[in-house]
Formats: sequence, structure tokens, C-alpha cells
Amino acid sequence: MKEQFSRLFGLSEQRTGQEEVRQIPIGDIDTSPFQPRTVFDDERIDELCQTIKTHGVIQPIVVRVRNNRYEIIAGERRWRAVTKLGHDTIPAIVREFNDSQTASIALIENLQREGLTAVEEAVAYQKLIELHQLTQESLAQRLGKSQSTIANKLRLLMLPETIKIALMERKITERHARALLSLDTEELQLKVLEEILTKELNVKQTEVRIAFLKESAKSKKTKRISFTKDVRLALNTIRQSIEMVSGSGLQIKTNEKDHEDHYEIVIQIPKR
Repeated sequence: MKEQFSRLFGLSEQRTGQEEVRQIPIGDIDTSPFQPRTVFDDERIDELCQTIKTHGVIQPIVVRVRNNRYEIIAGERRWRAVTKLGHDTIPAIVREFNDSQTASIALIENLQREGLTAVEEAVAYQKLIELHQLTQESLAQRLGKSQSTIANKLRLLMLPETIKIALMERKITERHARALLSLDTEELQLKVLEEILTKELNVKQTEVRIAFLKESAKSKKTKRISFTKDVRLALNTIRQSIEMVSGSGLQIKTNEKDHEDHYEIVIQIPKR
């Protein structure tokens, strides 16, 4: 599969004869500056260590010569595992690639594996677009994804750095982040992020909270009377609160009546 995607990006690897697998000293190898993965799961590395203990390094890493040292093109997780095990060398294949080719291969290899955060995936898409001068549509076609998938991922790069870090550290989900994008200001986005983290809001509760904030902002622009006299805002506040509590699993029943001089809302909350 990786070979197929490499060809789609003009990176078909021409091999002549049997490639030589060398045992290269661990200390002579550097990581790639083009590696899109910034978060490496320690548990996954430990699992890989156990596999290598049992079966050895089945697939050699791929490197290139750079400044009289070796730079990883593909296989950093294997290199990290072997380093953790304390091995002196690792099997590797040396190939000649320029910076553009190296970056593309590193990006494509990681996109075909699991575990990238949504932000890392978005950065990889953006770099591929820049390296190969692609449109979102043409990138989507080459990767076999929908254009909306690519567009939604790229929009995450518009978020404040604090939110992107929370997403990379998996403190929030991609759906949380996409909901935050609908807020107009960074101040509001960070305010809701804090609520998500402190109150452990799920996606539905987050969407309800955001809808309430947007309605409040809209009311501030269109209403000149105070909030305490704003019947519409009062009703929306009650409805949003009920929906948020319902999102926690409680089966709340409500009954609204519009009387001539007042609204009546009856809320039934089960004791069990």
C-alpha cells in the first residue's frame, strides 16, 4: 500500500538488484527533521520492543547519508525500540533521496499508520500540499479520502496553540476541537476549552455550551434590554441547561406552556 501511494506522489523507488541490508551503529543515526509524528506512545514502543526481543527487526529501517551520518527516512519507531533495548546496531537500507523526497516519504509512511493525532495528520496534509503544489481536492484523490476530510483536518490548524496542544495530548477529541472552531474569538475558544477540561464535558455538552454562548452573543448585539428582562434569553438558558443535564444521562421530562402573561415550564427530574 505504501508503494502505491509513493507512486501517486511521484516517488516510485527504482531498485536495482538485491538491496544491501547493513548493520548500522545506533549512535550514527539521527532522526528526520521531516518526521510528522511528535508524540510517540511509550506503550506501543514497549510492545514493539517485546516483538523485537522475540523475532528481531524483521523489516530494516530506511536511511540516507547526511553530513557523514545517517538520517532516518522510514522506521523511527523501530529505531527507538532498538535504542531502548540497548542494541548496538540496527539493520538498515541506505537510499539516496533529496529533502523533498525524504519529507514526502516520511509523511506518507506515517499517514498510512495508526496513532497520528489529528493535528499531526493536518500538518502532514499541509506539508504534502506545499511540497507537491497540490489542491485539497487533488491531495484527497491521491490519498483516497474525501475533500471534506482533508478540509476539516486542515481547519484544525487555525485553532490557538493551546487548543492544538490539548488535542495532541489527547485531552480533547477532534470533535471537541471542530466544535470550538465555530466560535468567533480565541478568547471564547479558550474559555470553552477550560470548561471542557475542568467539567469533563463530552462532545454533546460542549456543542450545547457553544450554542448557548453564540446565542448570548447574538442577543447582546440585537437586544438593548438587560438580560434579566430578556424573556427569550431566559427561555434559551433554561432549555440549554436542561439539554446539558440530559446529556449526562438523566431522563428529564419538560412541559412548556405559553400563557397570556407568562411562560410556564414544568421540569420533572427522576430521583432514581
